[in-house]
Amino acid sequence: MTYQSVNPYDGKIVETFAEISDEQLETSLQIAAACFETWRHTTFAERTAVVARAAGILRARSEEFARPVTLEMGKLIAQARGEVALSADILDYYANNAETFLAPRRLEPDSGEAVVESSPFGVLFAVRPWNFPYYQLARFAAPNLMAGNVVMVKHAGCVPQCAIAFEKLWLDAGAPAGAYTNLLVSYDQVNRVIDDPRIKGVALTGSVEAGKVVAARAGQNLKKSTMELGGSDAFIVLEDADLDESVRWAVWGKMNNTGQCCVAAKRLIVVEGLADRFLDKFQTALEALEAGNPMDDATTLGPLSTEAALVKLLEQVNRAVAQGATLVMGGKRIDRPGAFMQRRSWRTSSPAIPPTGRNSSGRSRSSSELRTRTRRWRSPMTRNLDWGPGIHQGCCARQTRGEPRRHRHGVQQSPDLDDSRLAVRRHQELRLRTRALQHGIQEFVNKKLVRVASIDGPA
Repeated sequence: MTYQSVNPYDGKIVETFAEISDEQLETSLQIAAACFETWRHTTFAERTAVVARAAGILRARSEEFARPVTLEMGKLIAQARGEVALSADILDYYANNAETFLAPRRLEPDSGEAVVESSPFGVLFAVRPWNFPYYQLARFAAPNLMAGNVVMVKHAGCVPQCAIAFEKLWLDAGAPAGAYTNLLVSYDQVNRVIDDPRIKGVALTGSVEAGKVVAARAGQNLKKSTMELGGSDAFIVLEDADLDESVRWAVWGKMNNTGQCCVAAKRLIVVEGLADRFLDKFQTALEALEAGNPMDDATTLGPLSTEAALVKLLEQVNRAVAQGATLVMGGKRIDRPGAFMQRRSWRTSSPAIPPTGRNSSGRSRSSSELRTRTRRWRSPMTRNLDWGPGIHQGCCARQTRGEPRRHRHGVQQSPDLDDSRLAVRRHQELRLRTRALQHGIQEFVNKKLVRVASIDGPA
């Protein structure tokens, strides 16, 4: 595969990086395996010093880390700085809490003593996406390094500079060689890594299709894997919601990271009585966004991550229109260099029209009407890729039979998502969701029951 920095603002190739050879891959695996044999025996204090130092470096050199994000995938520079800060918070969070999370848990048997202890798996392999180039790495690396594992990562092909910078971060923070390894590997080499007996666990964040391939390969090798896949979330507005506030959050839920987020508000579902007024206000807010250089703090509408992403999104929206959706604004790419797309919204009364049932990252918007409060919630709320819906209403205490529990400003579609304590690891399709708090750090640790009892005690 190609590892290439292409600036989506103007389409110019910045730098191309070669895949590593099989010999280089073998050397990296050897170094990682050797590193684990020493890192696993370090104390929590020693690991904390390294991880906390990495967090400090991110904060001290925020601009240096933020600019490659904007350069490679077009994120607005202010949001890129925010991602750097969030990543530092995640590192600090696990540095400060890992020892407590992994502390031995004492049981109370009828006789003797018993304790459950935690020990690291070993060398872990992760495949990460481009949409949050550092955040996706931080929330995998921090808990697992603090647990005593070492990690190897294949990042997305369009953000190689970010991937390289994050590997260097750990060396600058004093981590030993092999604790964190960036791999510029081919698809065939990904299979080789998963097959390698030195790899003890596999994690993927990406599409359903990629998840099936990686999970199947891990399963063939009897290796634990975690899958975080897609998103097609509903943003529901009920009749007693504050309309202006709902519109404000809808715009944020959609346009944060240019809509390229698995928890983005991809489907607006609005009660019939508010639908017209909501859509008018929503369109006005979108029209106020100005396309420009994402490196400029004044820009409010950046490009999509790549030309391929733009082409795919246009195809998805055109397919929706062909199947009956009504286009109400936008419709084409912006006539300028780069991967820019017009703000676009369509309207439908049918939940079956794509791309509402799939992960369609980008700035398009589907809106439909929820005609009554008591209408069944199965359509908006039970899709395979619904894990962060947002529901807006006036009173969070009121609940109608058959409706899900609700919160005024949604479940995930708010800036509260940018909280290191609320980082979430999703396991879609299998319907498993584990918060990456004290539970997430347990994903790749062995649990061992140690029992001490008198030899003369009861059997």
